[in-house]
Amino acid sequence: MSVPTSPDQWRGRRVVVLGLGVTGFAVADTLAELHAAVTVIAGHADPERVDVLSVVGAQTREIADPGATIEALEELEPEVVVVSPGYRPDSPIVQWVVAAGILLLSDIDVAWLLRELSPRPAEWICITGTDGKTTTTQLTAAMIEASGKRAAVCGNIGIPVLDRIRDPEGFDFLVVELSSFQLHYTNLLSPWSAACLNIADDHIDWHGSKDAYVAAKAKVFHRVKKVCLYNADDPVTERLVEQADVVEGARAVGFTLGAPGISMVGIVDGVLLDRAFIETRAHEAQEITTVEALADRGMGAQHLLADVLAASALARSAGVTIADIQRALAQFHLGAHRIQPVADIAGVLYIDDSKATNSHSANAALEAFDSIVWIVGGLLKGVDITPLVEQNASRLRGAVVIGVDQQPVLDALRRHAPDVPIIAIDPGETGVMDAAVEAAASLAQSGDVVLMAPAAASMDQFRDYADRGQAFVDAVRIRETGGHTDGASSSVL
Repeated sequence: MSVPTSPDQWRGRRVVVLGLGVTGFAVADTLAELHAAVTVIAGHADPERVDVLSVVGAQTREIADPGATIEALEELEPEVVVVSPGYRPDSPIVQWVVAAGILLLSDIDVAWLLRELSPRPAEWICITGTDGKTTTTQLTAAMIEASGKRAAVCGNIGIPVLDRIRDPEGFDFLVVELSSFQLHYTNLLSPWSAACLNIADDHIDWHGSKDAYVAAKAKVFHRVKKVCLYNADDPVTERLVEQADVVEGARAVGFTLGAPGISMVGIVDGVLLDRAFIETRAHEAQEITTVEALADRGMGAQHLLADVLAASALARSAGVTIADIQRALAQFHLGAHRIQPVADIAGVLYIDDSKATNSHSANAALEAFDSIVWIVGGLLKGVDITPLVEQNASRLRGAVVIGVDQQPVLDALRRHAPDVPIIAIDPGETGVMDAAVEAAASLAQSGDVVLMAPAAASMDQFRDYADRGQAFVDAVRIRETGGHTDGASSSVL
């Protein structure tokens, strides 16, 4: 069937929404209000959401078995299927939909098609990458808002895009964080500007291969209208821009931690410079801010400098002045669980970097300190942690291994950090983080950093990375105040 190109074209369309999480609910609610014939199929259906959807005319079926789901799809004969990022490409359900020739959309595509629902349809700035997405997204929106324009973050961060486009006041810009899962199923966007911040091994188990993961990230540049922002220190991202099919007139702009060339932003002698958005860029650059000023706000680490450069370039593509950027940076606060100091106890600094869910982001944290007791582990998502351990072995005072995928971590530590003491926390016990903090404290000496940068996903033992980070913060606070915990079982290796 043809793609519905306006809100009124959804009327009467048979739509199946796979999944009833935050985005699935937003899709079902929106399309039901547009008088589509909506059925949600979900392995688990929250009763409150089911009740709300029934009021607007959407049906819900709670089906967990893939075979039964396919039978339901055959019965419903949908014209459109909207898939949640929770469904992997190799899911038999997804494969059945594709083989049947049914239009398969993401919630991002649906939101793009329905952007006319807003009283003033926003331009979209889309951001992806293995790491730095959330900080860059938040920074970009803050910079745009500092210029007097109305901007909002959405997508993979916080509020679904569909909820933003239905805001009664509308926005000038939506700054949309996009995961590789979302991009895999997304094909219709034409953003104002877009960025791929970096590419490293991540989510290989979901995508099936590194090439498939990179191909998903590449979609962020398709049909860009103004600026394709790449990382000049990551050749893969530059190659993706070179291969992108963009709107005529779109520019490639790079960001780098080194000296910027023409049409780049970068750093020279501790000064962040714009050599991309000024008329005299062939032989001049304009100061954005300084490394010292950012360090004073806790943003002096290399990966955060890269985020600031990327956000500045994206904001500049939206017409934001340097003065606006400086004003936004003076007021910006980093989100929780990203290299966040928690406490200094007897000369040992405890750092929460629960948001380091892969090796690339964990490496950024590890490189920031010299003597570390590392709390590491969780769901590795098919990624080899060995290079990370090898690269940072000399920094380790000790290691505390958590999570269910412990053996690869233990093997890598034994091979590349044989003199580093290791404590493994039994994943089957409760109070895992309490035990991990106690174990780390037993290995740390004054001047050390206890760094919880797991380099792994959290869903094996926690709801998400924020839950894991809060568990670490709580455990450190208990230790700081002299409390005691029973902890979980552990073994010294």
